[in-house]
Amino acid sequence: MGKTISSMTGFGSHEVEIDSVGRISVELRCTNHKFLEAVFNLPEGWISLEDKFKKEIEGKISRGRIYCAINIREQVAQGIFVNRKLLKNYLHQLNSIKKEFRINDGLTLDSLIRLPGILSLKENKPTGGHVWEQLKPIFLQALTGLLSARHKEGSALACLLKNRSQQLKKDLTFIKQRFTVAIKNRLDKIPAQEERSAFLKGADIAEEIDRLHFHINNFQQKIVKGGVVGKELDFITQEMQREANTLAAKSFDLAISGRAVQMKSQIEKIREQVQNIE
Repeated sequence: MGKTISSMTGFGSHEVEIDSVGRISVELRCTNHKFLEAVFNLPEGWISLEDKFKKEIEGKISRGRIYCAINIREQVAQGIFVNRKLLKNYLHQLNSIKKEFRINDGLTLDSLIRLPGILSLKENKPTGGHVWEQLKPIFLQALTGLLSARHKEGSALACLLKNRSQQLKKDLTFIKQRFTVAIKNRLDKIPAQEERSAFLKGADIAEEIDRLHFHINNFQQKIVKGGVVGKELDFITQEMQREANTLAAKSFDLAISGRAVQMKSQIEKIREQVQNIE
């Protein structure tokens, strides 16, 4: 049994309340991309975690542009910070001035805390290294959601592509049968052998039919195989389109030309869907 086909588009999120940190939410969005690229929007102090996030992503995803946003919706309460060392320096200098200039005014607490740098609000902001072990399971839960969404859409795409490729086979069977009859009828109307040979040389589409049949089979086998096959499927559809173009151009029969045009349209739709596959 083959591996699962994954789409490159999807979304996953998870949110948890962590003591001493706050409510943390992780959102992961993925869109189409030729390679694997991760873009992060992290809280201040957590930039150092990018490599850890990337390592987890690279272990499970091969292609796609991933946007990772992590937010702290509730911060822990702020605390008051008193710079005692600076306060001692202030007091030393102020007492020295009072003594030197014989100033009798007393120093009050109100005047002291108004001095620059003495009193400030200090947030207990968590650092990346401190919360990684708590953050990791939240991130992995969001990543699991993203993978599940990609797999679900990938399964739907695989089913759609199987059906469309099967329709291509039916169209090709029609063309092959129609060509056998059409070429016989046309040759019967050409008396000269040399003229018959020249006509056959320019109108024979048997080779294109065989190659197109091979590409369709190969396409279907890749879908069954599954895994990271997006680039391979894209290449195969290009080859299918090339053969269908040649087949339509060489055909002398209107029914064959019309069916070949339908195949070209179908292949183009298939290729658009293939762009979504990892």
